[in-house]
Amino acid sequence: MIRALACRTILDRYVLLELAGPFGFGLSAFTLIFAATQILALGRLVSNDHAPLGAAIAIFIWQIPGMVVLVIPMALLLGTLLAIQRLSADSEITAMKAGGISFVRIVSALLIAGLVVSLVDYIVQENVVPFAASQVSAIEDSAISHTSAFNQDLTVSAPLPGGGRQVTIATGYQPHSQALLNVTLVQYDASNTPVQIIFAKRADFQANSWLLNDVSAYRFDANGVTLSEPHVAQQEISIGEQPADIVERLTHNDPDAMSRRQIAALIRTGQLSGNGLRKYLVAFHEKLARPFACFVFVLMAIPFGIRALRGGGGGASLGFGLAVAIAFIYYVVLTIFSYLAQNFIAIAPLLVWMPNAIFTAIGLWRLTRMAAV
Repeated sequence: MIRALACRTILDRYVLLELAGPFGFGLSAFTLIFAATQILALGRLVSNDHAPLGAAIAIFIWQIPGMVVLVIPMALLLGTLLAIQRLSADSEITAMKAGGISFVRIVSALLIAGLVVSLVDYIVQENVVPFAASQVSAIEDSAISHTSAFNQDLTVSAPLPGGGRQVTIATGYQPHSQALLNVTLVQYDASNTPVQIIFAKRADFQANSWLLNDVSAYRFDANGVTLSEPHVAQQEISIGEQPADIVERLTHNDPDAMSRRQIAALIRTGQLSGNGLRKYLVAFHEKLARPFACFVFVLMAIPFGIRALRGGGGGASLGFGLAVAIAFIYYVVLTIFSYLAQNFIAIAPLLVWMPNAIFTAIGLWRLTRMAAV
């Protein structure tokens, strides 16, 4: 029993070591391909927008986690293809099967590695990528202010006592002074009828509330008559969000740069509606499904690797071509189902998992056929 267990451990270690080299190669190659595009974009930022070179380099470094999350599945796909090709080319798989080891047992370590890497990819996506994205936004705000995410329009909706709500609109946010710029507040009653509108040049956050400066207010009575309030220099008010909430939302306005926790929190605020809400709901479910492409790609790569070798070989070049082709088809299918999910939001959780389900079924079917040979 102990000897058999030791042999299995040696087999798994051997197969995983065979995977490690090609996986590292794929990770480097695909990362460089993605990085080339980012370097060109940052080069234009430095030359055309006169951004500091140090800031551009820092932005590039903080963009690497996002690139790695995307390339890990493709790197694992390439690594598995090349590993299986090598083992099959040297007849090692044939020798293992002749020694009484089933084909499924030979590749089980690769399948487990696919699951483990899927979890690692998910952890990086949920914890590292959002933090890196916030660092990119912070650098843009401090060093490249005219491209900052903080110079965009901001809308906050918050409930009012008695069932009404207040909508706050600002043209920008200054994180260093914690101030909203060019603020407009519209207050609605429980029947969604506007009852008051307030204009202010800026709102500064002080002592857990916002202090409006240079305030003009107008009330609407039951007959629709507009009543002007006396102009005041300052007025204290609550808008439903604190500076930290605003910074998090503005720096993570792209769902691809957010974690599922952040997306869920944003959806709960009620700030989203229509197509925006659909986009974030679909992204929330996709962020759980996409990392498991790692396992799906391993399942697909194993039979394809052996089939490619039987078709005439080709080594690393054929493996790279197969990896690109499989990944391309997978992401085309993924895009189609993502579009369907946004249009059929009630079954979005099912639709975003369909690419994984389809490719898993194909991979299992092909793996079963290989095991029967």
